[in-house]
Amino acid sequence: MFLRPEPELDLLSNILSSFHDLFGNIPWKDEDQVKKHIAGIPEMVAKDKDYQNAMKNSDKQNAKIESEKALNKAIINLMTDNMEIFKQFNDNQSFKKLFSEMVFTVTYNKNGDIYKGDAAV
Repeated sequence: MFLRPEPELDLLSNILSSFHDLFGNIPWKDEDQVKKHIAGIPEMVAKDKDYQNAMKNSDKQNAKIESEKALNKAIINLMTDNMEIFKQFNDNQSFKKLFSEMVFTVTYNKNGDIYKGDAAV
C-alpha cells in the first residue's frame, strides 16, 4: 500500500504575491504596514483554540467555518492598528472571500498544529 503525500501548501509569500496581484490596485495608505499585518493574520487565526479543535476533531468543512470565525476575530482585533484592512474585509466581498481562502489554505492541517509564519515573507 502506497501512501500519497498531502499536497505541499504554497508558502505564504507566494500566496500573498497572488493576493497582491488580485488586490494590488487598492490604494493602501501604507502598503508596507498592510503587507506586514496581512502576513501576520494566518498565525493569529491558527492560534484560535476553536479552530485548532476543529482541525483535530472535525471534518475540513467544519474546520473552515471555525477558520472564518477566527479570521473575523483577528480582523476586528486588527481594526485599531489598520482600519484599511478592516474596511476592505467588511466592504469588499471578493477581498474577504479570497483572504479567507488564503488564510485557511495556509493554516489548515489535520493535526491542529499552529502555523508559525513563513520566514520568506
